[in-house]
Amino acid sequence: MARVPHPALPALPSLRSLHWSTGLVLWTYAALHLSNHALGLVSLGTAEAVREGVHGVWRSLPGSLLLYGALAVHMGLALQALARRRSLRMPALEAVRLLLGLGLPLLLALHVPATRLAQEAWGVDPSYARIVRSSWNPSSMSIQLLLMTAAWTHGCMGLHMALRARGWWRRWQPLLLTAAVLLPVLAALGIVSMAREIAAAGLPAPAGPSSEASQWLRALTTGLRQGWLACLAALLAGPWLWRRMRLRGARQVLLHYPGRTVQVAQGMSVLEASREHGIAHLSLCGGRARCSTCRVRVSGPAAHLPAPGRDERLTLERVGAPQDVRLACQLRPTGDVQVAPLFRSPAAAQAGRGDGQREVREVRAVAILFVDLRRWSGLAERQWPVDLSWVLDQYFERVGQAVHDSGGMANQFIGDSVMAIFGLDTDLDTACRQAVQASALIDRRMQEWSHTFEAQFGQPVDFGMGLHAGRAAVGRVGFEHTTTFTAVGEVVNTASRLQEYTKSARARLVLSLEVARRAGVADGLGEVRQVQVRGRSEPLQALHVARPGLQWP
Repeated sequence: MARVPHPALPALPSLRSLHWSTGLVLWTYAALHLSNHALGLVSLGTAEAVREGVHGVWRSLPGSLLLYGALAVHMGLALQALARRRSLRMPALEAVRLLLGLGLPLLLALHVPATRLAQEAWGVDPSYARIVRSSWNPSSMSIQLLLMTAAWTHGCMGLHMALRARGWWRRWQPLLLTAAVLLPVLAALGIVSMAREIAAAGLPAPAGPSSEASQWLRALTTGLRQGWLACLAALLAGPWLWRRMRLRGARQVLLHYPGRTVQVAQGMSVLEASREHGIAHLSLCGGRARCSTCRVRVSGPAAHLPAPGRDERLTLERVGAPQDVRLACQLRPTGDVQVAPLFRSPAAAQAGRGDGQREVREVRAVAILFVDLRRWSGLAERQWPVDLSWVLDQYFERVGQAVHDSGGMANQFIGDSVMAIFGLDTDLDTACRQAVQASALIDRRMQEWSHTFEAQFGQPVDFGMGLHAGRAAVGRVGFEHTTTFTAVGEVVNTASRLQEYTKSARARLVLSLEVARRAGVADGLGEVRQVQVRGRSEPLQALHVARPGLQWP
């Protein structure tokens, strides 16, 4: 059942958008801060000149409102999310990110008063000469390095969890990871270099805050830290208190999973219930209503299913989810319901398999090749089933081996058709080149077999191939122990339709122009045809190849 359109939402930022945008502001500040430190490797003067320019922007009224507003909102949203938790069970990556984020205010409580507040209230010099000299001792340097590492790691983990499903992020991930590791290292080396330059030049120590001001700043730091710890203690005690209330008769809710029923206290989200009871449940974004991978199909009385909030509604509408699908991280049933996760987590998929086969669960850019044996129905009418089985074995072996030799995976053998996936371990350009190479190999090996086949069965081997590329969801699908690794998406349907089109086009292969260009074989294939593919609203630019085995080496 299609999801009923919702009325237009007011143009207000969602909590998810606020969390993302404020986090991006803070990450930008941290990146500029570390880059400025790293310039100390050039010289103290260079780092100081850049600091004055960058800090001048942040010290301005708009810059201050943006920076400290983002910090306050981000911390407030973190506390709000923590207060809503009914369980502290979570994947290790989420736990590390959460601990780093919650520990940052303890470090900022020292850094901010000693720099910005001291400058504004008492005119203390914020230059590198004073900061580096005053912090050049084991205790202060340890705190500075810990603050840099924690803030930067927390921000980078947040970016990764938010963007890891994007194709461009995966393609650039090795380079991005290198930069993420290198920047704080260069910043630390920059600080060391500035300290050595200050010592070598014998620069006088700039004036710091007075003893009264220093005492007041220490008291403020202590008060901020104690206040933050008290706040965290109260919020972290929430899940423990929740369990105590549950034991004392708080209203219970039954969640009926496939093959299992669990009892949880009312107010717990479905994702928290899954984690609390050891039920593997996929959630790539960490329960922020962003990725939609925690989707569940639900059924039960409408009164037991609270209406989706703004963030959940936006995500469900974005993925076109039907009316009976909800986000497990947002749904908090008020009564007994049936829930069925729509995506298998790595743990669940591995538990259901013992074959050690490859497991990939992601949306990525791939090339899809379909191969179909022609005139099969007529052959099936004339031959014994055992002969047909032998023919299919020979056909599947030749096609499957050609795909494997080219770097792809022949993942489905259905009837007289084969589907192959390229790009599970490569970028899209390489995948397209591999798929084109596979089509040429298939053509040559099938032609070599054709003479023997015609002598035995009275007809030559005839087949067609369709090739297209694009984004698809790849992973295991099926029921219980009967599962298969496959790709799902528009690219698969289009490749299949192009294979069907080879009949009317009288071509051995029909491939999309996009694949040909990425594979570097578009030149010399003749006229580009506008193919109206069933299921697509717009015509597809495609090329016809009579004999791939002769066209390409």
